[in-house]
Amino acid sequence: MYKVFVNNTPIILSTEKSTDSNYKSIPIKEADFQFIIRGILNGTTTKIHLYHKNEEKLFKHLYKKLPVIVAGGGKVFNTNNEILFIHRNGKWDLPKGKTEKNEPIPLSAIREVEEETGVENIEITKFLYKTFHIFRRNGEFKLKVTYWFEMKTTYNGTLIPQTNEGIDKVEWKNHKSAQKALKDSYANITLLFSHDYLSS
Repeated sequence: MYKVFVNNTPIILSTEKSTDSNYKSIPIKEADFQFIIRGILNGTTTKIHLYHKNEEKLFKHLYKKLPVIVAGGGKVFNTNNEILFIHRNGKWDLPKGKTEKNEPIPLSAIREVEEETGVENIEITKFLYKTFHIFRRNGEFKLKVTYWFEMKTTYNGTLIPQTNEGIDKVEWKNHKSAQKALKDSYANITLLFSHDYLSS
């Protein structure tokens, strides 16, 4: 099961024909995404489940529904096991950004972390998750697919927020302060933190 967020409201994607009985299930190839998105934004639609029995075709249909923006981002740990957060548009977030043409996604993830935070000496330790969210730019809805990587760094220098990208703060956060930040973050960011991390 996957979640495509419109603000913090998820559209559920799965290979099962039915899910929670509170959700309206629709074959993804028949889904009117514009109608669904507007319904979520104006509050008339809240629980939508889109399905296809084949996962590859599920995403093939999804990517045909809206223009797709591919991005890379990082959940970065320092030597004190603190996590790197950015503060942008009034919310705590993790560093991420759009992949450039012909740029490998892992390299774009490292580049974006460096550009948005000033952190150097970054190494990817593993791939974590793909998140999906829908946003509107210039009056058009688009789907952002972000590939997230766990990273580590020995960097202990100055953190430099990329202010021209709307970032006003960059901070290393320990377990307790990260939990607090996640309460003022985005639903797709909380997916990158385990249940044990959030609840302990």
